[in-house]
Amino acid sequence: MSPPTPPFTDEHEELRQSARGFIERELAPHAQRWEDEKWFPEEVFAKLAAQGLLGLKYPEKYGGQGGDYLHEAVLCEEMARIGSGGAAAGIGAHVNIATPPIWKFGTEEQKQRYLVPAVRGERIGALGITEPGAGSDVASLRTRAEAVDGGFLVNGEKTYITNGVRAHFIVTAVKTTLEGGHHGISFLIIERGEGVSSSKLEKLGWHASDTATISFEDVFVPRENLLGPLNEGFKLIMANFQWERLAMALGAVGAMQLAWERTAAFARERHAFGRPLSAHQAIRHKLVDLASSAYGCRCVTYDALRRFVTGEEPIREVTMAKLLTQRASYELMDACLQIHGGAGYMREYWVERAARDARLGPIGGGSDEIMREILGRVLAL
Repeated sequence: MSPPTPPFTDEHEELRQSARGFIERELAPHAQRWEDEKWFPEEVFAKLAAQGLLGLKYPEKYGGQGGDYLHEAVLCEEMARIGSGGAAAGIGAHVNIATPPIWKFGTEEQKQRYLVPAVRGERIGALGITEPGAGSDVASLRTRAEAVDGGFLVNGEKTYITNGVRAHFIVTAVKTTLEGGHHGISFLIIERGEGVSSSKLEKLGWHASDTATISFEDVFVPRENLLGPLNEGFKLIMANFQWERLAMALGAVGAMQLAWERTAAFARERHAFGRPLSAHQAIRHKLVDLASSAYGCRCVTYDALRRFVTGEEPIREVTMAKLLTQRASYELMDACLQIHGGAGYMREYWVERAARDARLGPIGGGSDEIMREILGRVLAL
């Protein structure tokens, strides 16, 4: 085992080897079938839970492993080895997007009711913020929660929701006042049930994940399912953005390294004009450029991660890492496909799927354009 790269330690590298072995043994062999079926079975969550991988950063009192964000970062990188961006997305949405707000802002009763079974893989979560008319512009949310006796009556629609078909509960952003802007946004934990319906969406990539439009029609939500303070939900939205974007950067870093290793191996083995592809200067230089890109993205991401785990508010560094890695990952996958030639365009080769899956990166979790706007403000431009 090679020496750990800061901020990781030997302990984290031991976790990496364990998680990698599990993923390559239990998940990767099924990736193509899950992609074809456009679904992965819910038992995957139970298997991950049995390995302690659904609660790495959560306290032991909630069934977690008592670790921290660095332990979770290891899993974010290693999930690329599933070979299915959709499966990784479904797992990641549960672990990194849906459950953190409950952990950070939930009451003890909410944690026992939702976080504990989520860590056990018994109840799957989704985060519902995006709407047909409101993506990055969260101030334009239109899903309404009207106060009624004992709780709220919710009407509206969310879209592009990962785990939107299978989720047992949706951590949902709603408007609880008629005021415009960011004020009056609240979060409700909405159970799947009467009045909640999902419509699965077809996508360019991430085929194994269930992405859906979710409709709420006169859904009663009890008052005890209010997550965090009333009318202060915008703070909850912002609180997890840094980790969500870091998780995406880490996932891209892991995917880039794996794709480069596989493509370099292919170039060494595949012969053209009497010698390996890697012996041709054009291919060799391209592989060097790709290795440099993967390494540069890892350095930027690890720097942002180090700052994050030491308690900084590294908005600039995290935003730069997200912006840089997502586009670089897509371009690297496209270059790897090119090196594979005609084979790379065929479905039976991993790189065809990887190229499609990588295209979501510059859009999800805040688009490239939004990242540049954030950086413009941070840099006082």
